[in-house]
Amino acid sequence: MRNTALAFAALATATGAGLSVHAQGNTIGTAPSTGMVVTQPVEVEAGGGITQEQRRAFRDYVATERVPSFTVSQNIVVGAVLADEGVSLYDVPQRFGATPYRYTVVNGETVLIDPRSRRIMQVID
Repeated sequence: MRNTALAFAALATATGAGLSVHAQGNTIGTAPSTGMVVTQPVEVEAGGGITQEQRRAFRDYVATERVPSFTVSQNIVVGAVLADEGVSLYDVPQRFGATPYRYTVVNGETVLIDPRSRRIMQVID
């Protein structure tokens, strides 16, 4: 009985430690429609986003491609979900690293989008 309780406590501690690492992020602001705090996951920069050093070159690339800016009524923040219709997504060139995301320009902002969920993963400022 004592060994079972000890094993359960160790498992709960190990699981909790792993979850706390994934829960960290940078607070971006509050989503006006829901009042929820919006965070940018740390994993975006490290695992498929555009790095700080690449941002200028990526913005220049988007400008030379003349990607149209789509207009939507919602605020453009990390975590917001774009509608399926009316916004085209484009592949990120390999020179900016392998990424599961696509990019587009919405309300004048270049953003990375998860194509499966249409969730904004990074705003390229």
